[in-house]
Amino acid sequence: MSPQITKELVVWDPLIRIFHWSLTFFFFLAYLLEGDWPALHSHAGYTVALLIIFRMVWGMIGSMHARFSDFITTPSIALTYFKRLLTSKNETYIGHNPAGAAMILALMTCLLITAFSGISLFAMEGSGPLANTIVASWSGYWLEEVHDFFANFTLFLIVLHTCGVLFTSYRSQENLTRAMITGRKRRVSKSPGE
Repeated sequence: MSPQITKELVVWDPLIRIFHWSLTFFFFLAYLLEGDWPALHSHAGYTVALLIIFRMVWGMIGSMHARFSDFITTPSIALTYFKRLLTSKNETYIGHNPAGAAMILALMTCLLITAFSGISLFAMEGSGPLANTIVASWSGYWLEEVHDFFANFTLFLIVLHTCGVLFTSYRSQENLTRAMITGRKRRVSKSPGE
């Protein structure tokens, strides 16, 4: 049996980790306060929108594994990765794997739609950055339906994301949750000369 070397690689920079856990906190804050604390709900929603805008910018200029160019793939590659993950031991990735990349895009899209529809609803009441714009004249009924649907669909995606992280951690034998806390991933390899 060949000896193995375990080393830790820095993968997630501090801004990505702060973004990830802040987004989680503020989404759940907004989701749980909907209807009961409208001012706090809307401020949490604004924070979610600002976090997503930050992530879009950091996805273009941030550290290597934070950049979209490092992990965005085609849908067919993501589907192939997902099928292999279910049927056999899959290759590991330093940064996001193709399924994780697809989830990031889905979550960011849903969160942007949720935030924009919420800000638009607030504008109809004469408040927020879109007050006194054409958005304030839109139909409140369909905006509310869009806002509620995408908030609930985002929650569904978060549950799916959590299950995917746990399953992928099990299959790849790497603790992805720990990596998003510490910023480091452990890599096991054979010793040199083996």
